[in-house]
Amino acid sequence: MRKVCAGRIPHACQDFTIEVAFPWPNCPHNLRLELGKFYCYDVGMSKSPMMRQYDDAKLVCGDALLLFRMGDFYELFYKDAETAARTLGLTLTSRDKSESAVPMAGFPYHQLDGYLAKLIAAGFRVGICEQVEDPKLAKGIVKREVTRIVSPGTLTDDALLDPRQANYLAMVCGDVPLDRPGDDARIGLAWIELSTGIFYAATIRDEQLLDHLSRIAPREVLCVEGSQWIARLKAEAWMVTTRAVWTTALDRSVDALQKKFGTLTLDGFGFEPQDDAALRAAGGILEYLKETQKSSLDHVDSLIPYRTVSTLEIDRATWRSLEIARTIRDNSRIGSLINVVDRCVTAMGSRKLALWFSQPLTDVERIRQRQDAIEELVDDGRSRAELREWLKSVYDLERLLARVTTQRATPRDLAFIGQTLATLPKFKSKLAARNSDLLNRLDADLDLASELQEKLQAAIVPNAPLSPRDGGFIVDGFDLRLDELRELAAGGKQWIANYQQQVQRETGIANVKVGFNKVFGYYLEVTNTHRDKLPPEFIRKQTIKSGERFITPELKVYEEKVLTADETAKQLECELFGELRALVQAHTHRLKQNAEVLATLDVVCGLAELAERHKYCRPIVDNDRGIHIVDGRHPVLDISETLGTFVPNDTQIDEEHGWIHLITGPNMSGKSTYIRQVALITLMAQVGSFVPAKSCRLGVVDRIFARVGASDELSKGQSTFMVEMAESARILNTATAASLVILDEIGRGTSTYDGVSLAWAMVEFLHDQIGCRTLFATHYHELTELEKALSGARNFNVSVHEWQDTVVFLHKIVAGAANKSWGIHVAKLAGIPNWVQQRADQILSKLETDQNSGVHSPDVATAASASSGGKIQLTLFEYSRHPLLDKIQRFDTDRATPLKALQTIEAWKAELAPKK
Repeated sequence: MRKVCAGRIPHACQDFTIEVAFPWPNCPHNLRLELGKFYCYDVGMSKSPMMRQYDDAKLVCGDALLLFRMGDFYELFYKDAETAARTLGLTLTSRDKSESAVPMAGFPYHQLDGYLAKLIAAGFRVGICEQVEDPKLAKGIVKREVTRIVSPGTLTDDALLDPRQANYLAMVCGDVPLDRPGDDARIGLAWIELSTGIFYAATIRDEQLLDHLSRIAPREVLCVEGSQWIARLKAEAWMVTTRAVWTTALDRSVDALQKKFGTLTLDGFGFEPQDDAALRAAGGILEYLKETQKSSLDHVDSLIPYRTVSTLEIDRATWRSLEIARTIRDNSRIGSLINVVDRCVTAMGSRKLALWFSQPLTDVERIRQRQDAIEELVDDGRSRAELREWLKSVYDLERLLARVTTQRATPRDLAFIGQTLATLPKFKSKLAARNSDLLNRLDADLDLASELQEKLQAAIVPNAPLSPRDGGFIVDGFDLRLDELRELAAGGKQWIANYQQQVQRETGIANVKVGFNKVFGYYLEVTNTHRDKLPPEFIRKQTIKSGERFITPELKVYEEKVLTADETAKQLECELFGELRALVQAHTHRLKQNAEVLATLDVVCGLAELAERHKYCRPIVDNDRGIHIVDGRHPVLDISETLGTFVPNDTQIDEEHGWIHLITGPNMSGKSTYIRQVALITLMAQVGSFVPAKSCRLGVVDRIFARVGASDELSKGQSTFMVEMAESARILNTATAASLVILDEIGRGTSTYDGVSLAWAMVEFLHDQIGCRTLFATHYHELTELEKALSGARNFNVSVHEWQDTVVFLHKIVAGAANKSWGIHVAKLAGIPNWVQQRADQILSKLETDQNSGVHSPDVATAASASSGGKIQLTLFEYSRHPLLDKIQRFDTDRATPLKALQTIEAWKAELAPKK
């Protein structure tokens, strides 16, 4: 019999109905029930034992593609084979050519990493079914088991991971009832980095979910079946894996977490009674990892409650607009803020730096502790250089440890752990007696683990192979049994020499010698002169021209040992490797602590290197509301542009200089760069970093909001203007007096009157209702009038210099409002045809003249119809009557001479002519 279908019964369910459909009419079958599961078996099917084994493995994998190990190949069958052939470009074949032929595709086992990476990148989950016993020892069909199910969120292999970026698996738990919108609507969110063991859980408001996911950037998101979040998350292009509802039952989740961490309660982790949804999500992740990894998770040794009140919040629009982790244009890390400031020399440090930027601090004391450590290493350049040089020889301890605990470590991994531990005494000596609290704490937390380091380095050769089955990675002298086997495998020269001397002594034949060939194995060779002197236990095997060849029972026993010594030695090495791996696993907590120390030290050294090299200052961070920046620079452009070309700017936001800055000026003059610059400097300061400025003092902000640039959501039926208004609404509804808001060109996606009105009302709301620090860049010069009406509003503009019919953008922010936009000049720089530029100049001159003259509805002749008197009436603004009309009406044609009339007409023409 074999399983033909399987399913689950809801946890703790008493009454249930099972519906099973069979493709074989009248097929006799048996039904077996277990707690929470049912299996159905068929009898009489004619599949081979191998394919029955495949079917059993496929049931374990569910919707994952199954890679079924068969000798030196991984094979896929049925629809999996068709999918893999299409995705990987494999040849699709079959096991036979009949009408019921089974589609099949496969690849050699040593190409697993490459093909697995392609399948994961394509969004598939992949089950790996391995041969779990030696085919030489198997009785009947080789035993096979699904050893793991790989998905984008559960990767631990170096070949499948970006070493400098975290790889998160997240779970969303708890739908928001439709009748409970707003602050009372809470959902659970948990996320784990399996390759390092970092595990968080949080209870958040429903509207915060997408913001958190944007910051975390998980590769895979788990959702319970039927959740209203599934469609929304897929619409945002997240990979979603659905889970049964019972996997997130509260009792089950709490029990799983307590068993995982060996506690009787979760109170010690810092969770509150209202965090049930967070615990359900965390338990759901553990259930998923238990099903897919099928191995120990000892490196996941804690669950951290994530509290938004202790971190600076950044929503997804702001995260994207400020290009903190990815650029907008090509979604690349290159060109982002994190990429530019990353001076870490280890992958662990780069991931830690990204974590710091995703969780900026609001605690002034913690910020200052980081600053103290950075400042100490800025001042001590020699120590910083030595630490960075030593860090280059450190391996990725976090991910090495993850592979150890999931039973996927290699001998080379253990060698790397030993080599990393060997460097720790140098770090310990350099961190001793430091001034800053953070560096002293790193010194205290650094555990040399000397006994483990000595054991690993005494056991494993430095350049160990990747697979323990290859052998040759245990150091000679570490294990006497292994040394003996290796000597035997190498031919046992000493034993042969000793045995040869023994035979010579016992027989009195001085020239007897031991030889070897592939036909007879080991033999004793005696010349014809002495063959009659041999004892009866010598068995003749071959006659040669010069003598005879014999074997003895003792020699055959030794030969058997030699022939099996190599394989036995490899088996013994595998056993020793297992013991060493278990030893490392027993030190999981100590090694994780060391990884944390090294990663943090790398971040601090990297930020100190950045500060010293680019002349950053240490910002004064306090709980006041002001922002005072002298000669601030955009952290990305300051580094990416040619040295000295970036123009620095001051920022003064306080009671005296205004809480809302209205910034006008032409396109390309640097308004957007400037307001982003202030936001990024604030972010860097609250990470604990030094900042690109001559001096900086700022009060902690609780949230940064940025509405910069234009984008649409056409797949959701949202225009650019709709997206702009939705993001603006989010800011106005959630910003507080402690927030920093930067807005750019609000209202440009609709008519002039609508746009000005919305922008005007938003500024008033930010000023009167919220009172937050705001930088508002705009082309609506009408908004500059707000300085007169709002006590906290001030006008600033980007300075422009006109010289010889050329406009020079000075990129300098100065007090006051701009009087022009210079859009036509920018169009010229962009390559707009000359005819369009000249025509635009004519129209602009006409409009400006009419506006200054008070004309209600200016008329502009089209270029094509000017000679025939054709007009286009422009009615964007309400103008007064044009003064020239009054002059024409007052002109006395009866008394004017012909010459006077012509001169007057020429004057009128000159008055109407475009100004150059």
